[in-house]
Amino acid sequence: MIPMEIIATIRSDFPTKFGIPRQSGLVEELRATVVFEPEYRNPDALRGLEDFSHLWLIWQFSEAVRDKWSPTVRPPRLGGNTRMGVFATRSPFRPNPIGLSCVRLEGIRREPELGHVLEVSGADLMDGTPILDIKPYIPYADCRPEASGGFTGSGGGATLAVDFPPELLERVPADKRAALTGVLSRDPRPPYQHDPERVYGLDFAGVNIRFTVDGDTLTVRAVERMADKQNRTNR
Repeated sequence: MIPMEIIATIRSDFPTKFGIPRQSGLVEELRATVVFEPEYRNPDALRGLEDFSHLWLIWQFSEAVRDKWSPTVRPPRLGGNTRMGVFATRSPFRPNPIGLSCVRLEGIRREPELGHVLEVSGADLMDGTPILDIKPYIPYADCRPEASGGFTGSGGGATLAVDFPPELLERVPADKRAALTGVLSRDPRPPYQHDPERVYGLDFAGVNIRFTVDGDTLTVRAVERMADKQNRTNR
């Protein structure tokens, strides 16, 4: 066994897995904060990092840790019905549940109680995800324009038109609206679900969004503060 240390956790607007973009960078408006564990809050460890525009986050699929693994998985991109080799996918269900995300470094700031934290955009991580390492993105080595994408194709997938009534959009914090609209446009549903009557629920940035999808249009039906939803549930 190789010992691994959790060096940080991420604070994002996703309290659950549902709705998180399937790859990093698809929704650039998403903001998150990397908070280091106390023993790694040494500013010297970040010296020179501000000169890089993007970072690699290496992290643990903490909600997908299992005792066993399977050599094949069912990628959502293929509708959940076709099996592919686990090493030909980015599935969380792998021998070592490790994820890799490329994010933009928006800034480094010092918090009185947390030390230096990293502000990043485009992250595809659930709130509280453990981070195992951080490396700079190096364009001349990491960018391969000629690379083929296998069964994933060349793009990030089709996007939906989002019908978000203004009176409902106003219930979302102003600084989160663009990110939420971007998340919804990426179609949060499992690829194999296409019932236009089904109402889905997405928790994001302290609100619960209820929506339906008919064809290429996603329509927001309701927006409720999570605190109000929890209070109603506890009655």
